[in-house]
Amino acid sequence: MSHRLELRDEPYDGPVAQQLINAVQLEYVQRYGGPDETPVDPAEFAPPQGLFMVGYLDGQAVATGGLRAHSDGEVEIKRMYVVPHARGRGLSRQMLAALEERARGLGASRIVLETGDRQPEAISLYESSGYERIPGFGHYADYPTSYSFAKKLD
Repeated sequence: MSHRLELRDEPYDGPVAQQLINAVQLEYVQRYGGPDETPVDPAEFAPPQGLFMVGYLDGQAVATGGLRAHSDGEVEIKRMYVVPHARGRGLSRQMLAALEERARGLGASRIVLETGDRQPEAISLYESSGYERIPGFGHYADYPTSYSFAKKLD
């Protein structure tokens, strides 16, 4: 059975995106004892420098992923998430591939992200998708539980 996400660009601070962002933050609280405290400005995820997508399955919002510009030619993935009841269907891989394609469209040559040691499924997804560990960056650069990754885009 095929599970194709319908991906829609939506504002980071829109109601559907915020509902899912709140859900991922609750998951961080459960896994790490607190939310992701990385400073985020919704404008960073607005065109033309960034974007935010919501993935729908049978009309229900089940996934998110955003891109924000870093330095020249580099974008960061933030808030990549699939709701628990929709996991195990390859939806995160679809979202990741779409984000990479859109990053190329933004002119990015490199994509970076960070995740944590209590998200083994995320680490496995990124490693199996060609991402390599890099030195820490951003808010959690010096946290030993934080794992940073990068992938060159061709």
